Amino acid sequence: MIPSETAADNAASIEAKIRAAGPVIDPPAAKALYAPLLATMPRGGEVLRDIAYGPDERHRLDVYLPLEMDGPAPVAVFLHGGGFIRGDKADREAVGHYFSRHGVLAVLPNYRLGPRHRWPAGAEDAAAVLAWTRAHAAGHGGDPEHIVMAGESAGAAHVAAATLVRRFHPAEGLRIAGAFLVSGVYHAELELLARSQLGIATPDPRNEAYFGTDFARYRAMSTVELVDAAPFPLAITYAELDPIQMQAQAGELFARLVTRHGFQPRIAVIRGHNHLSQVYSVNSGDEALAGRLLDFVRKPHA
Repeated sequence: MIPSETAADNAASIEAKIRAAGPVIDPPAAKALYAPLLATMPRGGEVLRDIAYGPDERHRLDVYLPLEMDGPAPVAVFLHGGGFIRGDKADREAVGHYFSRHGVLAVLPNYRLGPRHRWPAGAEDAAAVLAWTRAHAAGHGGDPEHIVMAGESAGAAHVAAATLVRRFHPAEGLRIAGAFLVSGVYHAELELLARSQLGIATPDPRNEAYFGTDFARYRAMSTVELVDAAPFPLAITYAELDPIQMQAQAGELFARLVTRHGFQPRIAVIRGHNHLSQVYSVNSGDEALAGRLLDFVRKPHA
């Protein structure tokens, strides 16, 4: 009983700290909160690092080979966040190990960042990673016909654009098992026009770095305005303590997909977490986000 009680006490203590901090985006604090748990996290299989999928120095990905395979493994591609201007696949090593030890082939890429690379660089890179994964999954024990694209924050924005907008699809079609979007940005124009209500700084250090300062073009770069893909399995989540703009955009994307585009996405709130803690909790023993993500990767059509 002592180990489980200790784990429960740790979880309660972490949640209390998250709730006390409120709806903040504080990368150092979130990382420090989970550092002790992730330092001793369970590991998956072999990791193949820094494989090139394109010509840019950021076009590199890591592959986490699955454990306990029984035939070709489902495949999860996971794009890190970072407000369009920062972040690295190494920050999400725990996500790769979590998938690996649960029998999923995990592909974690880097992608080009603003302000050097602007919209639609992220969507193009997500599409390039999908093409690489489809071509190489079988060689690493994965099923190229069972690929789920997933991402958090800016990574979710890139996955959403790459999958929901046909201009970014491969010539042979999208051909994914599903997509899982965690607290993403789907409406750049909304974040521009409602900065004061949403508490977004002016100038905006992340959106202006990626979408630029020609604000008349923001609607034409907003995924909710561009959706033209045929329906496929999709999940949309946001954290209970996400900034309000993340919650609003998750609801708006869900509503538009259902009422205008024929989708029937799953939608869920990740309780007891903020924007970053939900992802840092993956592979720490906390299944709030991890469990939903794994369930979707295994059974996107359920």
